[in-house]
Amino acid sequence: MKFEWKRPSEICENPQFIIDGANRTDICQGELGDCWLLAAIACLTLNEKLLYRVIPPDQSFTENYAGIFHFQFWRYGEWIDVVVDDRIPTCNNQLVFTKSYRNNEFWSALLEKAYAKLHGSYEALKGGNTLEAMEDFTGGVTEFFDLEEAPKELYKIMRKALERGSLMGCSIDVFSASDIESRTEVGLVRGHAYSITGLEECEQATKNTKIRLIRMRNPWGWVLWKGPWSTNSEEWSTLCVADKNNLKKQTVETSEFWMSFDDFKKNFTKLEICNLTPDTLQGDWRHSWTVAVNEGRWVRGSSAGGCRNFPDTFWTNPQYRLRLYEEDDDPEDEQVACTVVVALMQKGRRKERSKGAKLFTIGFSIYEVPKEMRGCNQHLQKDFFLYTASKAKCKTYINLREVTERFRLPPGEYVIIPSTFHPHEEGEFILRVFSEKRSTSEDVDAAIGSDQIQPIVFVSDRAHANKEIAHDGILGERKKKKPKVPQEETEEEKQFRAIYKQIAGEDMQICANELKVVMKRVLDKHNEIKTEGFSLETCRSMIALMDTDGTGKLNLQEFKHLWRKIKEWQIIFKRYDQDKSCSISSFEMRNAVNDAGFQLNSQLYDIIAMRYADEHLNIDFDSFICCFVRLEGMFRAFKAFDKDGDGIIKLNVLEWLQLTMYS
Repeated sequence: MKFEWKRPSEICENPQFIIDGANRTDICQGELGDCWLLAAIACLTLNEKLLYRVIPPDQSFTENYAGIFHFQFWRYGEWIDVVVDDRIPTCNNQLVFTKSYRNNEFWSALLEKAYAKLHGSYEALKGGNTLEAMEDFTGGVTEFFDLEEAPKELYKIMRKALERGSLMGCSIDVFSASDIESRTEVGLVRGHAYSITGLEECEQATKNTKIRLIRMRNPWGWVLWKGPWSTNSEEWSTLCVADKNNLKKQTVETSEFWMSFDDFKKNFTKLEICNLTPDTLQGDWRHSWTVAVNEGRWVRGSSAGGCRNFPDTFWTNPQYRLRLYEEDDDPEDEQVACTVVVALMQKGRRKERSKGAKLFTIGFSIYEVPKEMRGCNQHLQKDFFLYTASKAKCKTYINLREVTERFRLPPGEYVIIPSTFHPHEEGEFILRVFSEKRSTSEDVDAAIGSDQIQPIVFVSDRAHANKEIAHDGILGERKKKKPKVPQEETEEEKQFRAIYKQIAGEDMQICANELKVVMKRVLDKHNEIKTEGFSLETCRSMIALMDTDGTGKLNLQEFKHLWRKIKEWQIIFKRYDQDKSCSISSFEMRNAVNDAGFQLNSQLYDIIAMRYADEHLNIDFDSFICCFVRLEGMFRAFKAFDKDGDGIIKLNVLEWLQLTMYS
């Protein structure tokens, strides 16, 4: 099929953007397999307020026409504007993809084009989930309920959803192609989406009981329901006159009808609720959810730990502290609990599908934080998860764009662990937490305060660590030291001196290449870790750290200080090199860094894994020491610049370049 891109004015006479309002009859599928998207657009037409947020109506082919149209979509936490020109793919002067039943109406075709642009191409729209598009149109979080296994508080859930302006729909499953749009004995259509528009609890005067009723809408525009509470059924006579008139008054459309809540659960199989965020409602009077949004990523070798089936790495996944302060306002509730909806969405996979990207299998677990650990944002360690059961979790890990689950938890502090099923899978995600009352949610490792960042001080050389390192123009002049009382050299230090003299020459100073040789000989004699020595890059970093006079070389005293530090770091390395392979897992680097006294955020741990780990996600001794030397250097340099100790420094570009080269 040969496509030709044409403007509407080239396809027909008198093209219109919208004619007599946007409705479901304006959406006819073309050659593209995106029925999931079109079903979502059809649902969107049922709510005019939401519809015209996505499709700004003040656009036309006449007034202020410029050949472009714009649409708004929710994208991972924010509303974005997508602009497209009005050229549409045609074949034989007919639209190839979505079209309206009116030949001169084009809003649906242009909306499809804008959505394709959002995802990279029309091709990216082949195959999908209707609720994925519904979330992109509303910014809401969608929940699924299997009505055969519906929770006992389902009526309460639905009533609160309507109070918050949530969109609700239901359907009857089909099990074969012949079942699609076939009718049940009571006139309902299988595989057809019904909207839920109201709930009422009424007195049945003749029976002295209360009955729960649900109001529904058939988007086709007519009613086929033949069961109890259908039009003119005898059940209406059991209501008092006031309730009867009230319900009749609410049924403003010919496509709406009532049925009992029990019949609803018996006849329908699926319920979908799209919970809307406050920014979607835009000041609506309805009660809205409290929403916390966190963005994160899984990085191979650092924070892509997989599910709990992988205990050695599960703890390294991103962690989010959830604090629930108030229980729900529900006088009928016997349990003191907070309603929470947790939604984990993976980002950008559809757009990358043309490059072979597939949806990861994702899920999450929730753990209660022990009392002694509350209030402090510490990354929970492996032992905690080995001996602690989760308080709640998603029903299953699944390869959908978003996994959503509703929970009722007592007020308190919790930690949410989002993860892929398998470790080492890299991707970005957004974690949203909806709660009925006030709550907070934050990344445990997102930021470290300046008061928590402390450089490492040499135990044997505090005076050296406290002085400002003299790199001209950056760190000021070298301070004079008080003379030290000479101490008798140890046997190890005597050996250092002998090796050092052989390499250093008359000036008793060594450059990076000479340091590499010295270090190899020293390690061969004294290091319990079998290694080929240090790389030239690591040796240059060592000199940058220890060279206090700016000569680019080390004297013997500076070398001794360096060796003492390496021995301290070696002890940490051996602690995590449990298999004696002379390497440690990149996942363990977080703990090793903490043991050395450095406190970093999650982004820095990810950078360390990406920079220093090999293809097997291991970090050898050379890379380990190189990393620690650079961290030490950066912390020292920052502290020297931070004259007033407020954790903030201001640098010009030359100072910044000198600082980074120094490290």
